[in-house]
Amino acid sequence: MYIFFYISITGTGRLISLCDDNSLHLWEINEKSLVELKSHAFEGKNKKISSICVESSGKNLLLGTEGGNLYSIDCNAFTLNEDVIYQDVVMQNCPEDFKVNPGAVEAVCEHPKVPTRILIGYNRGLVVLWDRVAAAPTHTFVSNQQLESLCWNDEGEHFTSSHNDGSYVTWEVAGAASDRPLKEPVTPYGPYPCKAISKILTRTSVDGDEIIIYAGGMPRSSYSDKYTVTVQQGEKHVAFDFTSRVIDFFTTTPVPPDGVPLQETRPDTPAQIQVQTVNQVAAALVVLAEEELVVLDLCDARWRPLRLPYLVSVHASAVTTAHLVDNVSDGVYENIVAAGEQQTENVYSEGQWPISGGIVETPELTDRQVLLTGHEDGSVRFWDVTGVVMTPLYKYTTAPLFSGEEIGESNDSQNDEEEWPPFRRVGNFDPYSDDPRLAVKRVLLCPLSGMLTIGGAAGHIVIASLKTTPSTAEVKSIPVNIVSDRDGFVWKGHDQLTLRTGPLTFPAGYQASAVGQLSPPAAVTALSAQWEWGVVCAGTAHGLALLDALRVAPLTHKCTLNPHDHSGAGDTPISRRKSFKKSLRESFRRLRKGRSQRRQTTTSASPTSPTQTGAKKSADKISETDADVKPVERAVEARSTDDAFGSMVRCLYFARTFLINTQNSTPTLWAGTNNGTVYAFTIHVPNTNKRKEEPVTCQLAKEIQLKHRAPVIGITVLDGAAVPLPDPLEVFKWIFCLNSLFI
Repeated sequence: MYIFFYISITGTGRLISLCDDNSLHLWEINEKSLVELKSHAFEGKNKKISSICVESSGKNLLLGTEGGNLYSIDCNAFTLNEDVIYQDVVMQNCPEDFKVNPGAVEAVCEHPKVPTRILIGYNRGLVVLWDRVAAAPTHTFVSNQQLESLCWNDEGEHFTSSHNDGSYVTWEVAGAASDRPLKEPVTPYGPYPCKAISKILTRTSVDGDEIIIYAGGMPRSSYSDKYTVTVQQGEKHVAFDFTSRVIDFFTTTPVPPDGVPLQETRPDTPAQIQVQTVNQVAAALVVLAEEELVVLDLCDARWRPLRLPYLVSVHASAVTTAHLVDNVSDGVYENIVAAGEQQTENVYSEGQWPISGGIVETPELTDRQVLLTGHEDGSVRFWDVTGVVMTPLYKYTTAPLFSGEEIGESNDSQNDEEEWPPFRRVGNFDPYSDDPRLAVKRVLLCPLSGMLTIGGAAGHIVIASLKTTPSTAEVKSIPVNIVSDRDGFVWKGHDQLTLRTGPLTFPAGYQASAVGQLSPPAAVTALSAQWEWGVVCAGTAHGLALLDALRVAPLTHKCTLNPHDHSGAGDTPISRRKSFKKSLRESFRRLRKGRSQRRQTTTSASPTSPTQTGAKKSADKISETDADVKPVERAVEARSTDDAFGSMVRCLYFARTFLINTQNSTPTLWAGTNNGTVYAFTIHVPNTNKRKEEPVTCQLAKEIQLKHRAPVIGITVLDGAAVPLPDPLEVFKWIFCLNSLFI
């Protein structure tokens, strides 16, 4: 069941939800759970709920329906009240030229000063001010355009209606000319046809000026695909541009949670704003979009967004991989946080979060946990997951390292001041990727050194280090051809990314020092790094490559393709050396064989008859025929996409263990593939003082083939106590216990 709409009952800790089956549900928020108390269902098309409004007292819920009637429900008993405002009664006092079906109840608004008066807005443009005590309308207002929403001003002297042609109209309630608009209809983005303004609010700013907030209204021909919320205050006009559909929005007041009056918290607030009207002052705008929550500080001179303490969109760009790092050192963590603060400098407002509650206070923990998420746009985001809330720390982007037609630099910030409508991009959600080859497939972070290693969809490996100051340097390339010994191999996939040449300027934070490029440029399927030795290894569907990150040079590579497979990885097999037509034909033959055997069994179970001998001969003949057509190849089996390539490298692992003999431990590299093959390499690493002068050497020591040929998804070396070995960077150089291998 889909929740279509929900509304809260102020001061009660209760919610009311409207579901797509036209049923209402009353919920209560307890300490640890949300409990459904009662429900009420409406049946019939005319009782389809089209608008909802809660009385300021919280006693009743007003419901507008498709049939034009207005019902009310007791919020405590959750039962239907008898006082129904029927459309027929309302129409008796309408103008003669408008006594037609006004349509569904589109909006219901309670008067801010006189709760017994409500505005009822109908779909076709009729608005009625209804007196609930007298059970009669006091004023009627007629618009030529279809109605979308209604909103009272702070004092209840006039209200504003928004319409489907992108216009809004202000109507005066008091006075002789109350049935006429106070002002002419305003189409902010006209005169050409515009989209509907789905919701509008009129509030008072902290400066005492009127502020108008509305969603939609964009020109149909040019910006019909935009999701916007426009804020206007005098000459100040901004159309906030969202990348996902705007669900709803509302404003919050500047009164802090402890109830301190406005003048005590904001001394610069004009004196004409009285304490009794503080609830009508708009201090922040909360916008709920389909993919994220955005809060704009209306007290800020630039209307900048506030930093979210929770509900940050993890999938701002589609998540393609994730990596959790435990026990991140204090130095690395602090440098990441400092780099993230520099990234967001002047982006967010320094104002106070306007919503009380929802923030969980957790004790200060010494063991830092950082989650790295790789995204489709080539970015890596760092999150603090030590506590309950995922807090964004830093964002590193690999796209600036590469050039190409698909990878462009955005200059929207320079054009925002000149274009009309005055768009301003807000929010972090961005579903679009410049180039799918930028997608991050594997990511690693060393918790002690802070080194970052990224494997991409185009066979590229980015090696970056954490720096506290900006720098300008050239990024070196490390090309490796994994299939260099396969003359007949032909790559039919995408091209590799083009690395930018010349010096590049990097801000403080992670700065790339080298980019390895594997050929063919298939996606990286496994990645491992050992920063005590200064080496990085990456695997693809074709093999693996070992890189020297300190000397920026390739060390070795191993092709895992079948030597007899000339088609190469990338062609998913449908069958075992036979066509689909042949396989289907043999399946029908086996089906006929099964039916014949069932008939034979039934005949054998019957009493002896003259036909038994003939049936036995017939069965023998069928058996001989089936033996001739029995397939030689094994049956086709459904295989997942991950198991389609036997040559795919699934895991990589560095360890110092006893591979050659039991007397001396040596640095080793282990690799597991999709067809159950394990490769073990020995690595010779020069001494620390000669590390940058002498090369690292690596050679294949052992090759293990598992009989069941199941994919090897992980390799770990255990010590004599069956405990996994720690990272060599975390321990001394000598290990005093024997090791055993666990696959």
